[in-house]
Amino acid sequence: MQIKPKMPSETSPATPEYLQQEESVGEEVKELISRLPKEKGWLTAHLYQYQGFWYPVRHLAGVLACQKHFLSEDNDIFLVSTPKSGTTWLKAIVFALVNRSRFPTKPHPLTASNPHDLVPFLEINHYVDGRIPDLSSSPSPRLFSTHLPLLSLPESVGRSHACKIVYLCRNPKDIFVSLWHFTNGLKPLHSPPNSMADVVDMFLRGVSLFGPCWDHALHYWNLCKEDSGRVMFVRFEEMKERPKAQLRRLSEFLGCPFSAAEEEAGAVEEILRLCSFENLSDLEVNRSGRLSSGEENRVFFRRGVVGDWRNYLDDETAARFDRIAEEKFRGSGLVL
Repeated sequence: MQIKPKMPSETSPATPEYLQQEESVGEEVKELISRLPKEKGWLTAHLYQYQGFWYPVRHLAGVLACQKHFLSEDNDIFLVSTPKSGTTWLKAIVFALVNRSRFPTKPHPLTASNPHDLVPFLEINHYVDGRIPDLSSSPSPRLFSTHLPLLSLPESVGRSHACKIVYLCRNPKDIFVSLWHFTNGLKPLHSPPNSMADVVDMFLRGVSLFGPCWDHALHYWNLCKEDSGRVMFVRFEEMKERPKAQLRRLSEFLGCPFSAAEEEAGAVEEILRLCSFENLSDLEVNRSGRLSSGEENRVFFRRGVVGDWRNYLDDETAARFDRIAEEKFRGSGLVL
């Protein structure tokens, strides 16, 4: 296999919390991981396979706590994706969309806070490190993000027939390239980066953060076909190609459509401008700030384009991706 030689960006000088050692988790998690399949991690020492998907131990602890304690409400909105599918963009857009009556004037919260701070992950933020948060007083509709596969969602989400799920997917080749850059950008200073050749085989076997991405997307795709009133399936590529149409589609699905007056006043265009890659990446908070967990905000803004994989993957490697996608999605109607 030949990989076009482009190296990731400068590594982060700090060590984020997710690099926490396995010895520091609770006894319940230690006992569980002793029985789970494990592989070398991209960032952490190991990834563990739980319910068919792969997690660093700290994320896995959050998954278990979330499954055990989270109680869904009927007006909840869940933004679901695999890592590096456009999650930051989706968080910004939906936050601005559903909260547009709360923040009608400038400055908007997105100009001072990273989207990941405004819409935290259930398993990575809310329930991490043994926390059991009281989320009952959160503004309605409650807006949550998660990378959890469908099979691992808390049971209360499955029991609810009214909460909404927005699933964002992306071409797996672009996911892989973005994830390679992202994880190398989060490595501690002086830690050697992963070569693309080292991790491409892992990704193709599904051994990546919350992977395999093909199964992740297919399960939500099938649920959307069964219950399109509850699940909206969005492709990153469609969001880039027709952002106005997709934003209006989101507003209808989430029960907050744009009024004629809003349309005339340019509300659709203003949300897209506010949440654009160019605007968000140029904000001071995203150029020099950090999340509370330690990650530099800038690592969430690299390029945000469609088809960047062509700059990194040779024809043979790209064909391997395509063969897996064809096999996984055969007969489903899903095309990524």
